[in-house]
Amino acid sequence: MAHVFSMINLKGGVTKTTTTVALAETFAAEMQKRVLVIDLDPQTNATTMLIGEDRWEELNDKDQTLARLFKDALDPEHKKFDFNATLQRRVSNVKAARTVDLLPSSLDLIDVQDRLATISSGKFYAVHPIELLWKAVKSHLDDYDIVIVDCPPNLGIITLNGLRISQSFIIPTIPDILSTYGIPQIIRRVSEFSEEIGEPIEPLGIIISKYQANSTVHNNTLQQLRQSKKLPPLFDTIIPQANQFAAAAEHAEYSTIKQKWGYGGLAERFSALAQEILGKLE
Repeated sequence: MAHVFSMINLKGGVTKTTTTVALAETFAAEMQKRVLVIDLDPQTNATTMLIGEDRWEELNDKDQTLARLFKDALDPEHKKFDFNATLQRRVSNVKAARTVDLLPSSLDLIDVQDRLATISSGKFYAVHPIELLWKAVKSHLDDYDIVIVDCPPNLGIITLNGLRISQSFIIPTIPDILSTYGIPQIIRRVSEFSEEIGEPIEPLGIIISKYQANSTVHNNTLQQLRQSKKLPPLFDTIIPQANQFAAAAEHAEYSTIKQKWGYGGLAERFSALAQEILGKLE
């Protein structure tokens, strides 16, 4: 049975997507896991990191992204979503991480999300806007060991689709005021959603990223997060601020995880984080 978890934060720029890709590649390269990345974020950053912008443009022009799935709900008479045509196999640009597959995103999701709330539930409530992704992928999930859903920075219908197929979720954050402000809202809303659908969606924890040891704000916020009894626990592994984040976003070929994520300790941090997550999943 696949372990499915969502990555979510209401604040952008917290390395949510970068961490998603790094974990997917680490699970594949170091733990020999079959990994599926589902990119629901209309910014498409996970998609372009994994397959490059040129390939993404080809798929987008052919309507072979997840936007097509949601467009079908808006125009049920002309359904075109094809899972196998949309699924991109062996996408990582790290040679050692060839068991990563991708369901790519599209900028079109921005427009689609606002319209999804208006769709009819269909005969006998056969269609529900939060069930669209679930219906499309449920028969394929067990082809994988781990499925990571990169959610948009909001709690809208697209994000709820990601949470609907997830057993758990992770919140990556920079330890500052703006990045952590929405965490209680995420916890509350996911808990309410979990009760509404009658399925458990457990918080796995909070990942501290872009940490600067010489920052008073970071250290104070980190202490507050650790002491809070209302929030999920922090993962022990902390991801420091690093120039490699920007370099790794470029779609170039790498032989190993260390080559992509640098030899200064960042690759080792992601490895330790992946081990922590796997321990919680199993």
